[in-house]
Amino acid sequence: MTTALFTAEQITQFQQNGFLVVEGLFSEEEVTLLGQIGRADLAIQQSTYSRADGEGGAVKLNIENEVHDDIYGAIASSERVVNRMEELLDDEVYHYHHKMIQKEAKVGGAWAWHQDYGYWYNNGCLLPDMASCMIAVDRATVENGCLQVLKGSHLMGRIEHGPVGDQTGADPERVEAALERFELVYCTLEPGSAIFFHSNLLHRSDQNKSELPRWGFICCYNTRHNDPYKESRHPRYTPLVKRNDADVLKVGHAQWEQMQSHPSI
Repeated sequence: MTTALFTAEQITQFQQNGFLVVEGLFSEEEVTLLGQIGRADLAIQQSTYSRADGEGGAVKLNIENEVHDDIYGAIASSERVVNRMEELLDDEVYHYHHKMIQKEAKVGGAWAWHQDYGYWYNNGCLLPDMASCMIAVDRATVENGCLQVLKGSHLMGRIEHGPVGDQTGADPERVEAALERFELVYCTLEPGSAIFFHSNLLHRSDQNKSELPRWGFICCYNTRHNDPYKESRHPRYTPLVKRNDADVLKVGHAQWEQMQSHPSI
């Protein structure tokens, strides 16, 4: 039996609000190493692409379906993230994918209002029993385009989605009505803090017009009982091997040393 990481009140809060913030989930050393590696990682640079936001800007991101022996994989499979996700979703979870959102200073684009299940519904997932953990790599503020959520909006169920620029956005009429009924929360975060949020929670972010970057690392999970009924761009159920929390620094330092000695990697 593993020790509970959340109180009953915190789990109720997640169920009612659709999100839960965990301050200091990762240490300053861990998140500094994550940002250092991410910004110097040629593989990330080569796989990064942009999605126009319909507001004249574009969001840069890269997505990875596999868990590799690198700092990203160590975080996505770390016990401190996975065990918390399993408590919130009340089932075994597996790695659906992870991604680095790269909002650079002055030019980082917006994300339109959407639900993650608005994307994932079409991947053969019958239920919205899925969630994400977003870890702040940089300080996330209102000025640099932090995550915005509509508190409790996940209880609306799935909303129809359509194209917004190169993104997929929730039905504007429903969003407008939801904005009148649900509290808008700006999720400001210090580096290393995280927000766990339900796949049906309506969320967005503004363009980054500030002088400071806002990178965020997002780990997405599906529940075992929600194994997709068909193949898609993200994986079906495979058991996730959890890693010791100490592996984040161990693997990260080894990766950074390798990158320093082999800059082309």
